[in-house]
Amino acid sequence: MSSIYTPQQALQKLEHFCAYQERCHDEVVAKLYSLKMTSDEIDSIVVQLIEGNFLNETRFACSFARGKHRIKNWGKIRITNELKLRNISSTNINLALKEISPEEYFETFENLSEKCWNNLQESNIIKKCKKFCDFMLRRGFESNLVYEKVKQLEKQ
Repeated sequence: MSSIYTPQQALQKLEHFCAYQERCHDEVVAKLYSLKMTSDEIDSIVVQLIEGNFLNETRFACSFARGKHRIKNWGKIRITNELKLRNISSTNINLALKEISPEEYFETFENLSEKCWNNLQESNIIKKCKKFCDFMLRRGFESNLVYEKVKQLEKQ
């Protein structure tokens, strides 16, 4: 099985791929496999990308955490799980979570929970509370925060 690209062409292609957007090692390896590269070529190219600072797992994790929190309003649990799915080390996951300040995290949580609660069209308060909790937990916020907030909103 011969590859469509030479290792040098694949390296250039992957440099562009990584320069366009932060990537994790898994994405890069998957892309190289799709280009029909051999395992030895993949290892060599990944090393070159790391040495050229095109591929940096810490930078990826931090960027991922900031983006998912600010743009998609994800909580720390969801971010952690998604990073684990991408085989990011726990050291890098912890560094990434530090990118989100406690103030910003709490503000996002408050804004999202108020918006969610006010948008729920449910007359049955028990169903409304369940829908609210399900939504916030799916977003990856800690259960103690969610349950405290639902008690507070229920009283309003």
